[in-house]
Amino acid sequence: MGVELTMPDLGNLCEQRQPLECRVALVSNDRDLSSIWVSALNATAAQHENPFGLRFESVATSALEKCLREEDRLQALIIDAGCSPEELKDAEQLADRMHDLRAQLNVFLVAQDSFLNDQGGAPASVRKRFDELFDRRECNFNHMFRLVQAFIARRASTPFADTLKDYVFSARDAWHTPGHSGGDSLRNSPWVGDFYRFMGEHVFNTDLSVSVQVLDSLLEPHSVIQEAQDLAAQAFGAEQTFFLTNGTSTANKVVIQQILGGGGKIIVDQACHKSVHHAIVMNRVEPVYLKSTLHPQFGIYGPVCRSDIEKALDEHPDAGLLVITSCTYDGLRYDLKPIIEYAHERGVKVLIDEAWYAHGYFHTELRPTALECGADYVTQSTHKMLSAFSQASMIHVQDPDFDEFRFRENLNMYASTSPQYSMIASLDVARKQMVMEGYGRLRHCLQMVETLRREVDATGVFRALTREDLIPAPLVNDNIRLDPTKVTIDVSGSGYSGKEIQVKLFDQFGIQVEKTTYNTVSVLVTLGSTESKLLRLVHALKQLAKQTRKRTHVGTARQLPEFTHLNRLPADAYFAETEELPLMDNGVAAEKKLVGRTCADEIVPYPPGIPVLVPGQEISAQIVQFLQQLLQGQNATEIHGLIFRSDEPMIRVVSEPKKAPVNGGKKEA
Repeated sequence: MGVELTMPDLGNLCEQRQPLECRVALVSNDRDLSSIWVSALNATAAQHENPFGLRFESVATSALEKCLREEDRLQALIIDAGCSPEELKDAEQLADRMHDLRAQLNVFLVAQDSFLNDQGGAPASVRKRFDELFDRRECNFNHMFRLVQAFIARRASTPFADTLKDYVFSARDAWHTPGHSGGDSLRNSPWVGDFYRFMGEHVFNTDLSVSVQVLDSLLEPHSVIQEAQDLAAQAFGAEQTFFLTNGTSTANKVVIQQILGGGGKIIVDQACHKSVHHAIVMNRVEPVYLKSTLHPQFGIYGPVCRSDIEKALDEHPDAGLLVITSCTYDGLRYDLKPIIEYAHERGVKVLIDEAWYAHGYFHTELRPTALECGADYVTQSTHKMLSAFSQASMIHVQDPDFDEFRFRENLNMYASTSPQYSMIASLDVARKQMVMEGYGRLRHCLQMVETLRREVDATGVFRALTREDLIPAPLVNDNIRLDPTKVTIDVSGSGYSGKEIQVKLFDQFGIQVEKTTYNTVSVLVTLGSTESKLLRLVHALKQLAKQTRKRTHVGTARQLPEFTHLNRLPADAYFAETEELPLMDNGVAAEKKLVGRTCADEIVPYPPGIPVLVPGQEISAQIVQFLQQLLQGQNATEIHGLIFRSDEPMIRVVSEPKKAPVNGGKKEA
């Protein structure tokens, strides 16, 4: 069921920290053991410091799945394996099922030590699945309580954020960068003191320098930053994780340079993020572009057909890297496992741009993630859907051929030597939040999505689009999934365009949406979405549903022109000697000058943000006409990559060699 749309209680406006409450479930069909152990462990918890509010309870095996799905406060399981090989096998299967549903929980095994010793100690399968083992006959409940608490404490720790906070409160005098010196340069200024007061003191006193050695080094981590990255790798299911303060744009460039630095061939979705196109230029890479699909009714671009990906892999056995985006801006996700397996069978590494899907690992309805499907590298914008600051991102690695030394060198080429420490702390804290309460938060998000979709449809004017609505026809057999936290609303029934509804929501109701197409608006339901925000959005849509008008022509989805061939490598074209040619020079005249020339820049209309031209690509008449149409009329489309001279749009093209004059330019006798 969705959340109820009732006005929240505003009686207590004072923000108070709620006491922590963590549930630990003992899973056993032995009622006597369960009763004794749960009573003893709760009595032990009452006698010791219990900062996490640990409370033990018994759960029958048959009720475990229901508990995992519905108990948000659950932090650990203690699984009773009994005294036989059959029961141990059952316990391992329970642990696997738990991991499928709640991968972040700690899991402990209760078994008879003599039985395990008879097998030569705990087998590798047991050590892999369980954090620690308890002897059924020992009953050292003090030790068990402390051990469970220690594992939870480790998961709940934020080594970098805690060190940063401790350093700030130690009130050291700063004789180092940055120049504002903890905000002292602004605090009492009659001119800029208002900025200090607006931002708050901790924005400034957490903005520190690499000179503070206790805070470790992002470029060569060895203490608290490395600990935070190790915890993140464990949390997201990676072999190794690296923090970035330059966003996923930088993350993509680092990975591409790691695999193809100096040249090589890349198979890439034409609709990939522009950072991938930039990396292609910067590393002199030869691209093989995959055509994105278009849903013509809504103007939404989707994934590439799986058959096209497989065909490209077959036709380009010398490719070194496959790059695809999952999920897309609109929430469409590939069925990644067969694609990644197909690439690996041909020796091709796989990078998945998961910028919009950092939350995916923390709820069973959103899995599997790219890492679970076998991707070698995954880049995530931790700030997009989780609680990190903007630009805070992660690179997750599970490449069996990973060269860490080379990777750090590549990372250092792009990373700032003066990172923002509060941004690093936000990555640490965002990871903690997801492993401790991510499942419950996302369960609430999904309930809000259900309510929002129901209320949108109830207007009778607007419609929340389903997975079936959004998948273009060529993808119907590709098992494409939809991230439910991205809600796309069809507004065509109102008679207004998506842009007009966006303006009305902002001007009349103070609501800013994520994006629009000519007949849709999209909103994100994130960890920060609240019932109050939901109430206001639904109210606004209901009011706008009463303001319908006779439908006018609000636009159509423009199919991108066919991708022409590359005359040069993108890098060669971008750095070549060039000239600028007009795009709108009486239409036909411009077309004659541009057709057949080699583009030197990336030309990208927004929306949809997919390049029409990339450096090195031959310009066709279809492309020129398409761009001219986008710039005509009052609602001209924003196009990145054009150069404007006196308000006239120009395209940078590779200069053609001048033809040598006949006979050296001399007249014949």
